[in-house]
Amino acid sequence: MSAHKPFSAASPALRFEIVARCPVTKARVSKLHLPHFTADTPMFMPVGTQGTMKGLTTQQLEDLDCHVILGNTYHLGNRPASTSRGPELLDEAGGLHQFMNWKRGLLTDSGGFQMVSLLKLAEITEEGVQFEAPHDGSLMMLTPEKSMELQNSIGADIMMQLDDVVSSLTTGPRLEEAMHRSIRWLDRCIKAHKRPQEQNLFAIIQGGLEPELRRQCVAEMAKRNLPGYAIGGLSGGEEKDQFWRMVTLCTDLLPEDKPRYCMGVGYAEDLVVCAALGVDMFDCVFPTRTARFGNALTAYGPLVLRQAQFEKDFRPIEEDCDCLTCKNYTRAYLYSIVTKDTVGCHLVSIHNISYQMRLMRGVRESIIAGEFPAFVRKFMRDRFGESNTPQWVVNALSSVGVEL
Repeated sequence: MSAHKPFSAASPALRFEIVARCPVTKARVSKLHLPHFTADTPMFMPVGTQGTMKGLTTQQLEDLDCHVILGNTYHLGNRPASTSRGPELLDEAGGLHQFMNWKRGLLTDSGGFQMVSLLKLAEITEEGVQFEAPHDGSLMMLTPEKSMELQNSIGADIMMQLDDVVSSLTTGPRLEEAMHRSIRWLDRCIKAHKRPQEQNLFAIIQGGLEPELRRQCVAEMAKRNLPGYAIGGLSGGEEKDQFWRMVTLCTDLLPEDKPRYCMGVGYAEDLVVCAALGVDMFDCVFPTRTARFGNALTAYGPLVLRQAQFEKDFRPIEEDCDCLTCKNYTRAYLYSIVTKDTVGCHLVSIHNISYQMRLMRGVRESIIAGEFPAFVRKFMRDRFGESNTPQWVVNALSSVGVEL
């Protein structure tokens, strides 16, 4: 346990300290005191599915000032280091922090998202989810109890409940069933959680695009007084105008004194908008996944470095970026290796995570300085020009007092 002030009785392994609030929007800056690290929010958390960030070392992630990264319970439970001895191996190693040599914050997904991403391999019942492992066809039953057992072995600072995940486009009885089942599964997770003094269990708000279901879910889950709450079931192909309305509905209703995590959000404009709507934490595979296709993130939108226009462009990806890639390599060099050589993926991934970290640092600094609305307007102008900002962004920001 870190040597901070004592944690609150409700959350022995987490203390949430709001540092500054935007006087116009719902944005706030906080310190998230976790057992392994104190993280600043709003923050973006890169995704390291199987105990590794594809193409990067943990030291590089530290150098990029990542405060919290993600691991995936489903994949880690199946095969860290290509072995089926997942939990036993992690117990012997002293948890995933030790195993992967990561000294900062760690959050683990429950494995529930695989209900959507691996649906053809999954069967969902009240007991849990039975998966057919994609790598060898073996069956794995993931129950709320099993998810907690795996996450207790992993030792993450923040663990997510197992929820009944459905596509954001699902409607009707299945959506309502999933929301109510997620509440029942949350209670089973709370009961099965063996390390509440050292690890935090977050609930996941479900209810799709139905405001009334979202309200019911928040009301029930807030009664459990958990250390933090996530907004789940979005970023799955729904209309963006529906997306932001569900986010702001949830942040209006969730407890003020607990961290709010919007799952699966990673596009730069989404991060800025959702921070304005009162979200504290974000994660997405996007920065590293898009790097594998040679796409570099910039303030003016992505650069597709495999395009011939960069063949003789001897500038860095971004002039004002101080990451290892921008300080040492040109667009022309990257053009010659992206999608052809693993080092290309490595170098663009470093830049893309650096970009996300700088963006969130800019968000935090502008909130503290009382200049967040001006920061938002400049960000959107740089990204979309004077008159091309997507209408959903205009609508979302207008709802919290920022006119573009």
